[in-house]
Amino acid sequence: MKPASAALAVVVGLTLVGSPAAYAAGPPALSFPLACELGRTCEIQHYVDRDPGPGTRDYRCGLQTYDKHTGIDIRIPDMAAQRRGVAVLAAAAGRVTRLRDGVADISIRATGAPSVANQECGNGVVVDHGDGWETQYCHMARGSISVKQGQAVSAGTPLGLVGLSGNTEFPHLHLTVRHAGVTVDPFAPDMSNPSACTAQAGLWTAQVKRQMTYRPGVVLNAGFTDTTITMDQLEAGDLRPVTTEAQMMVAYFRAISLLPGDTVELELKGPGGVSLAKTRGQPMPRWRAQEMTYVGKRRPATGWPQGLYVAEYRVWRDGKVASSRRIETRL
Repeated sequence: MKPASAALAVVVGLTLVGSPAAYAAGPPALSFPLACELGRTCEIQHYVDRDPGPGTRDYRCGLQTYDKHTGIDIRIPDMAAQRRGVAVLAAAAGRVTRLRDGVADISIRATGAPSVANQECGNGVVVDHGDGWETQYCHMARGSISVKQGQAVSAGTPLGLVGLSGNTEFPHLHLTVRHAGVTVDPFAPDMSNPSACTAQAGLWTAQVKRQMTYRPGVVLNAGFTDTTITMDQLEAGDLRPVTTEAQMMVAYFRAISLLPGDTVELELKGPGGVSLAKTRGQPMPRWRAQEMTYVGKRRPATGWPQGLYVAEYRVWRDGKVASSRRIETRL
């Protein structure tokens, strides 16, 4: 297992200011702000931090956030997905009031990365929905913003593409909702008692609510490659596939938001279900923003037997399998 630090996405205001739009009173009904499929091509990494002190608490009184996080982070699998392009979409009708472009797409952990002071949001857009409500979209790709200041948008209007700009370590959209300048949790808008964690209607449309399952410990990446890998290589994407000539077969999985006490189990099986390699880690000592696990087998002297190879991944929590993933490749 290879540890990785929690990623940051601190939000600040953008630079250009325009006149607000006038729309119907009341909070907007929010549609999903990314052109991706939750559970397949994107996942929610972080929620709003509702703890008023130095601790952390998401809207379910869980740990899927970090101190003073002001929005939700919707993460795509890797930079290969980012290069292919994932559209950021307006969550509701409104008017573009502020935007910024021109910030470089580079992880804050990269050697020589420039300072992002006063540009933590990176390239972004703010949309006014009327009655004091606005949404802010951060970490977009440089040169991708496709709207102009003052432009009216509908729910689903493309605003630009997911990037790696500003104060971030991985490609994702950070979405902040505000009312009268105050951060609002779109999953639990009543912020008067942040420790209550009682069910609330939320601001999402009915269709989006059905997709927004709260799922700590889900798999973001999974696949086969021909060598051991690092977290940075996984984040970059474009890993080599396994072929009959490969000297190694490695099955890898990266899960996000693992909980204290979670145990990860991984097994690689060859044709006929023969176990080739298996690993089971120790219980997680603390919450993990992301965790990569892999298991591998060197090429037999006689070569790889033809047939189906399967890797099975499980997260054990409180004596039960909390999440799992199965992947296959055929040689």
